[in-house]
Amino acid sequence: MKDKPTKRRREQPEKTGSSLAKRPTNASSRSGEWTARLAQLIRDRRARVGIIGLGYVGLPLAVEFAKAGLRVTGIDIDVEKVKAIMSGRSYIQDVPSAEVATLVRQGRLTATEDFGALGEVDAVSICVPTPLRKTKDPDVSMIMSAMKEVAGHLHPGMLIVLESTTYPGTTEEMVRPEVERQGLSVGREVFLAFSPERVDPGNPTYHTKNTPKIIGGCTPACTELAVSLYALAVDRVIPVSSSQAAEMVKLLENTFRAINIGLANEVAIMCDRLGVNVWEVIDAAATKPFGFMPFYPGPGLGGHCIPIDPLYLSWKLKTLDYNARFIQLASEINTQMPHYVVDKIASALNDRRQSINGARILIVGVSYKRDVEDLRESPALDIIRLLRQRGAMVTYTDPYNAMLRVENLQGETVLRSVPLPDGLTKQDCVVIVTNHRAFDYQQIVDQSSLVLDTRNATRGITRGREKVIML
Repeated sequence: MKDKPTKRRREQPEKTGSSLAKRPTNASSRSGEWTARLAQLIRDRRARVGIIGLGYVGLPLAVEFAKAGLRVTGIDIDVEKVKAIMSGRSYIQDVPSAEVATLVRQGRLTATEDFGALGEVDAVSICVPTPLRKTKDPDVSMIMSAMKEVAGHLHPGMLIVLESTTYPGTTEEMVRPEVERQGLSVGREVFLAFSPERVDPGNPTYHTKNTPKIIGGCTPACTELAVSLYALAVDRVIPVSSSQAAEMVKLLENTFRAINIGLANEVAIMCDRLGVNVWEVIDAAATKPFGFMPFYPGPGLGGHCIPIDPLYLSWKLKTLDYNARFIQLASEINTQMPHYVVDKIASALNDRRQSINGARILIVGVSYKRDVEDLRESPALDIIRLLRQRGAMVTYTDPYNAMLRVENLQGETVLRSVPLPDGLTKQDCVVIVTNHRAFDYQQIVDQSSLVLDTRNATRGITRGREKVIML
């Protein structure tokens, strides 16, 4: 979704239009009746679910709810996404088009740009992006934009679950006031919870259904209702004591990974200075059956979560006069890895009496991780930009990305993937940035004059090893 929905929301009549019966008029009965009614709808699988944001998180979630027998309406301002879903086509690699087509045909899944559909749902999950501003401050504008649309169609007996990753306190401090401004009581008439997304694109083992789901509500009733809803679609649901705890869970998970990857990257730099193979060191250390968990170096962090989420936590702690030093240091190391890779290329060329200025360099793989098309925060984009700034003639190959937009001082340059093995022998250096399984690494080594491997993709290759430089 974009920063602000462009569709004007439809004015709603006083009736809710949801599966709930008309609002009780006896004030003394309100406290538990809305809870009981929504709980019954969920148990009977008659609750209608809305999903705002149909990207990597929202579409898989919508499909799982629909497969569980619920009627699901996905809402997104991207017209092409809506058209794709309604035509039975998936644009998310982990969601088969056949599943989407079946659910649409059965009437279990629909998609629309019209936020007026929120007036017809009993529960809504908000799955919009939460990027960082250039100042490294959290940008929750998309959350608030989505929440304003929800508030405009809010009705008693509605459950709202925020899934977008954000800093601890967002649900209570920013989302809850939007609800209460409508004159409805959280935990009595409207129910609010946070459930962090745990999507891992391209993972063949873990997906939305079999990845445990964390739920933290603003009140016990909020938690109970959100747990009962998600338990219909997810194998295991784990309640925590509050929305703040649930928000912190997500940030801990990705901060843990970011810091340990930062350590692995710094160890790689140390090993390079010492003339030691970092991959051999890590593999040997990983044989210890206790007290060690292997993390691996690379050309930089990518994806929407690991490079960004820890900085949400760091920003929040700054407002409480605390400096999250581990996070800042790991971010600094990981952010510098594309520069380290480019310096490594320049040094390797220099050893061959070549300059990086004018060198022909092929980037192998540009996605942020292997076997997916996702380019979000990919270190390959920074490596290409830095190489071009130093005068290199850069091309790339990637079976998942036929076209690439690269920013430069003049705006954007469009690059197109070149086929392999064409042109390998004409390159001054081939750089393996993303280790897609589709690549023939022996062929790459055989037909290249110089290879820089940032992913240990050439592990096990012995023929032509003298041409390979490791990260």
